Amino acid sequence: MLLLIVAIAGLFTCLVLGVLGVSQYLDERAAVRASLRNLEGYDVQSVRATELQQDIGSRLGVPVARSLTAVGKRFTPTGYADQVMAKLTKAGRGRADDLDRFLAMRVVTIVLIPVVLLVSFLLPVSTRFQWCIAIFSVLLLVLGPDAVLNRKVAERQFEIQAQLPDVLDLLTISVEAGLGFEQALDKTVGALPGALAEEFGRMLGEVRAGSSRADALRAFEQRTGVSDVKSFVLAILQADTFGVSVGRVLRLQADEMRVRRRQLAQERAQKAPVKMLFPMVFCIFPALFVILLAPAALSYLEKT
Repeated sequence: MLLLIVAIAGLFTCLVLGVLGVSQYLDERAAVRASLRNLEGYDVQSVRATELQQDIGSRLGVPVARSLTAVGKRFTPTGYADQVMAKLTKAGRGRADDLDRFLAMRVVTIVLIPVVLLVSFLLPVSTRFQWCIAIFSVLLLVLGPDAVLNRKVAERQFEIQAQLPDVLDLLTISVEAGLGFEQALDKTVGALPGALAEEFGRMLGEVRAGSSRADALRAFEQRTGVSDVKSFVLAILQADTFGVSVGRVLRLQADEMRVRRRQLAQERAQKAPVKMLFPMVFCIFPALFVILLAPAALSYLEKT
């Protein structure tokens, strides 16, 4: 029993230290990059002096994080890093540091599989229960990070889809009031914060940096991955191509997106009874049967 406790404590300590080291390393890399971009003049110090100024956690975590990231990039399947980067972009975390963090965490989860299996088979339970714990733990370590990332992507896409009708309404009012498309987008981004406003702001930044409106809109659609955004982008591109009034197109798109949002809400409402069926059958009904049938069963047993 003491060996089991020590093994579990060591596993938990290694996991916490690894996660803290990776997170601290990547956060400090982003902070250093931002500081160097904003700092106009600074005194160059020696590498040794700079390292000595860091805390012990950074000096230990940086080499570990670099090694884990390198291993993750080397042994991942072909195209996996690109797929993860695309998902991170759709989740609003499309920086290189976020990809390094994810790959490092994947290496940690894979390395922990033998340790988790060892701990599972040392538990003082039946063999069948040990196998159940081992299989569940392995599936959690292998599929957990991707499942969490997919969940974040779905949540952000749902947020964008829910905000799109309101943003289009304000955009339509601004364009019909006499503003240009870019100026109306600028006003909309400042008035309605959120995931969609962030993507519109990034699109405006690309246009101001010299990119064409068509390329910026296509990149905006690829970053979100939402079907309604794709329809909106295609409508704006067609309006620019054929010379149609942008205000009229925006009003039609706002009406259509509002109808789609209502339909989506009705669809989710119709799915609610089906999703509530399993908790009711396995959680509520057994307790209800115990409350209703237990007195009758006890009375029957007393009489017999």
